[in-house]
Amino acid sequence: MGTIKHDAHRFDIDKPGKDSWRHAQAGSRAVAISSPEKVAVIKQVSREVTLDELASLVAGEVDIVLCEGYKRSEKPKIEVSRQAAGTELLCSAEELIALVSDRRHGLDVPQFGLDDAAGVAGLLEERFLRRGEAEDVALLVDGRYIMLKPFARNMLDRTVRALLSLLDGCEQAKEVTLTLREKRG
Repeated sequence: MGTIKHDAHRFDIDKPGKDSWRHAQAGSRAVAISSPEKVAVIKQVSREVTLDELASLVAGEVDIVLCEGYKRSEKPKIEVSRQAAGTELLCSAEELIALVSDRRHGLDVPQFGLDDAAGVAGLLEERFLRRGEAEDVALLVDGRYIMLKPFARNMLDRTVRALLSLLDGCEQAKEVTLTLREKRG
């Protein structure tokens, strides 16, 4: 699982006085910090990076990406609503795949209590992860992750596997990267 947190305000994860902070202060537009366990890149951008662009950065690393924020995106949403914070929901029923709340709402979507993480996880697994299948098919087009419906995912999977079965030494491939570029001239 990967997560993306949207921050409408300016955030700063670099600490003043640290070397990486000094690098940025000296004019570096991108600073990478690396250790044997993790890596982080802090990069100045000229526009806000889209949710699809962010998801494409981790698409090959994780099975699912959960996001906090991005209320205006057209992605499926799970809203968390607490009665103490008000009774108005931010999302319409058409946008929601589920609702997590401390009270029942009159919507035709799955609803979970605030402490039912297992129920929400089960819904996500059932809806977005293919149980029982070892294969995973992801499609990135111009760096943007494309959600595939089951028919398209299965067609792409079967077609590429059939092609591989015809190529010497590729019959048992565990991971395949296929690049298609626009033909010039």
